[in-house]
Amino acid sequence: MAPNILFVLTSHNKLGDTGKPTGWYLPELAHPYHVLRNKANITVASPAGGESPLDPSSIEAAKDDVSQDFYKNDSAVWKNTQKLDSFVGKAKDFDAIFYVGGHGPMFDLVDNPTSQQLIKEFWEAGKIVSAVCHAPAVLYDAKLSDGSLLIKDREVTAFTNAEEEQMGLTKAVPFLPEDALNKASNGKFVKAAEPWGEKVAVSGRLITGQNPASATGVGEAIAKALGI
Repeated sequence: MAPNILFVLTSHNKLGDTGKPTGWYLPELAHPYHVLRNKANITVASPAGGESPLDPSSIEAAKDDVSQDFYKNDSAVWKNTQKLDSFVGKAKDFDAIFYVGGHGPMFDLVDNPTSQQLIKEFWEAGKIVSAVCHAPAVLYDAKLSDGSLLIKDREVTAFTNAEEEQMGLTKAVPFLPEDALNKASNGKFVKAAEPWGEKVAVSGRLITGQNPASATGVGEAIAKALGI
């Protein structure tokens, strides 16, 4: 039987006080979806449900065929998301949870009680917890039932300080994922040798990717962990 994966998208569409639109980042959904769509049953959720905002800048930036094909042909995936809170208590029905990146998650999924409850439930049910780019930031203070941090002493990666600086958006985000995750993981944050390089960190059932270039690798690591 094909495994079931819960993909989580943001519902947030404004980039801090910059006045710019944001949301989820096209290749960070398109590539993992492309890797997994024929091997698993994918359910897509967001905090508000309904249409999840796609960062318009990512449509311009992602020129690869997989991203562009997904954008043209699969809009139903992000236009009809289910409400995130409807999945509380249902970790047993899934094999993995995956958070799609973009700046949006920094505003409505970080410190989100529903999201934190789901992460705890999935992890404690023995499921895979995964995220890419900015989305691993949702894990920085995710706690388990005993009060411990899920990522403590676990290798983790996410969008780096250098990458945020090169984007000119260091001041636009509530905090920098690299700093928060490095602290919470006890100094276990890892990254590619150069900014924008591919890096996927696998620590048991925890799978994280650094940036858009790592999105395919995260999808492949999830597939491998599920044995599909």
